[in-house]
Amino acid sequence: MKPSIKDVAAASGLSLATVSRALADNGLVNEQTRQKVLAAAEALGYRPNLQARRLRSKQSQTIGLIVADIRNPFFTAVSRAIEDAAYREGIRVLLCNSDEDPAKEAMYLRLMQEEQVGGVIFSPTLSAAAAIAGTTFDFPLITIDRALGDADCVALNNHEALDKLVDHLVANGYRRIGGLFGNTSATGQARHDAYVSAMHRHGLTPDAHRLVPTMDAAQQLVGDRLDAGDAPEALIASNGLTLLGAMRAIRQRGLRIPDDIALAGIDNEAWTELVEPALTVIGQPTYDIGDTAMRMLMNRIHEPALSRRVVALSGELIVRDSTRPRTA
Repeated sequence: MKPSIKDVAAASGLSLATVSRALADNGLVNEQTRQKVLAAAEALGYRPNLQARRLRSKQSQTIGLIVADIRNPFFTAVSRAIEDAAYREGIRVLLCNSDEDPAKEAMYLRLMQEEQVGGVIFSPTLSAAAAIAGTTFDFPLITIDRALGDADCVALNNHEALDKLVDHLVANGYRRIGGLFGNTSATGQARHDAYVSAMHRHGLTPDAHRLVPTMDAAQQLVGDRLDAGDAPEALIASNGLTLLGAMRAIRQRGLRIPDDIALAGIDNEAWTELVEPALTVIGQPTYDIGDTAMRMLMNRIHEPALSRRVVALSGELIVRDSTRPRTA
């Protein structure tokens, strides 16, 4: 078996990141450390693969990052983590915003090939996932938040997150629990399915709606239901933008949270704690998602033959007043 960069790290007694920087010769490690790494590599007979050499070359010290909506605070936080991790590796990040548009996704993927980036971190729509299934790229691809074929993926553990939200609401006396779920991504589908499973586990009837995962779409849908007298006892929104839209619709009609309708969601954005009442949410480990994605990409660049990895990180249930126990 050929020696890997991990073997070099073990032999030199240094971290994988330090070894990677030393081999990149980008000035981010001192000369003594670089020589130690080079000596270990020489002793093992380690030779970098083509993708790793390209990433370290003057031609391409860049990775691509294609996010669904940079206005979404989730993707803003994840992007920051990826940029921080890339900076530590001496790598630049080419950021693209797809607006959940498959045509823009395809254009940006072509751009990444033309730019000969070392790798891409991507949050694909369902349409993109179907369109590029089986496509071979010149770079390794890691997905965040959303799965794509055989690509490595890091995301929230959606099943666990929805279990926590539904279990919490049921424990507080809510039975008619509605849900809002995005219709453009595998994540929206996964959260929908997890919600349905959790409701059935409690012997309850699901009340799920799929929609474009934006504030305006959620505000319109929830408003229409409230106007029709069709409100559930509690409502779960599957991301921060739909949560904000639902809250706006409820407040516009002068309804009280949670007395008239309880409200909870995914994404612990700053405003969810500052509104009155503060909202119960699942806090996503956004920084860990971005940092993990970058580490997975570096591993994939150096070891293309690694088995596929799917990392599901746990979210934190943060209970606030918007889901107080029912009094009637």
